[in-house]
Amino acid sequence: MKKVIFLAILVIACKSKTETNPFTDFEIGIIADCQYCNCETQGNRFYKQSIGKFKSAVEKLNTKELDYTIHLGDFIDRNFESFDSVLPIWNSLKSEKYHVLGNHDFSVSDSLKPLVPTTMGLKNRYYSFIKNNWRFIVLDGNDLSYYGVIANSKKKETDSLFKLLKNEDEPNLKTWNGGLSLDQLQWVKEELNQAKNKNEYVGFYCHFPAGRNGDAHNLWNYKQFLQLIDSYDNVKFYFNGHNHNGDYLEKNSVHHLTFKGMLDTKNTSAFATAKFTKDSIFIKGYGREITRALKIN
Repeated sequence: MKKVIFLAILVIACKSKTETNPFTDFEIGIIADCQYCNCETQGNRFYKQSIGKFKSAVEKLNTKELDYTIHLGDFIDRNFESFDSVLPIWNSLKSEKYHVLGNHDFSVSDSLKPLVPTTMGLKNRYYSFIKNNWRFIVLDGNDLSYYGVIANSKKKETDSLFKLLKNEDEPNLKTWNGGLSLDQLQWVKEELNQAKNKNEYVGFYCHFPAGRNGDAHNLWNYKQFLQLIDSYDNVKFYFNGHNHNGDYLEKNSVHHLTFKGMLDTKNTSAFATAKFTKDSIFIKGYGREITRALKIN
């Protein structure tokens, strides 16, 4: 009888471990729009001060046990040599590190644009990684653009998309925004199907927002992207930068959170940590960034 009870307890314990292990709590660091360059202040963009803010943020994040830290684009503002100032600070992070490509990251001479992703440590301009039963999908919102495209085929697709969207008279149809290519959208669909088959939650990272209608900072083809993800109930969030004022809305049970830009304001920084639990994402804001709790439905 004792042997039966022991085996029953063992089975329950193993089952419990199997059920809870994929949802182990973990925490990450998030920074948006460091956007450093050795340039004079313009309006509320304090380019030189962002280096000190960035260093302080990394020092703070290094006091925590983070699974990874992600920068949501516009690591620099312009000039390829700006990377020489921010990369040593970035590389001092103790956690794993991931980058999202922003529009300003390509504000370098045309000959150096092909070097931008590898300089930032990226093997691919868009990619995914899996941790704790989450599939994190990193988009390249510059895939179609007038500043970050290198291949002639992408230049033609950029022209086609831009001309097509002109008829819709959307405020986000600016040359400093960009869009997702058909190849990238097909890749996203494949990633979503894999995540669904493996019962994984999905979170998106992009530089450009894609949630609020009428936002001048949106991806060019954000409506096409939203139409794609709306049929997948495992998509839980979309985190981005680009709009330095920040924004938040919940749309079809997906949390669209725009993180505030680090370089804005002279003395106040902006960055965050995000703690993932089985049913929530807790955002701890520093400086201008807002602390909030996001329920996972």
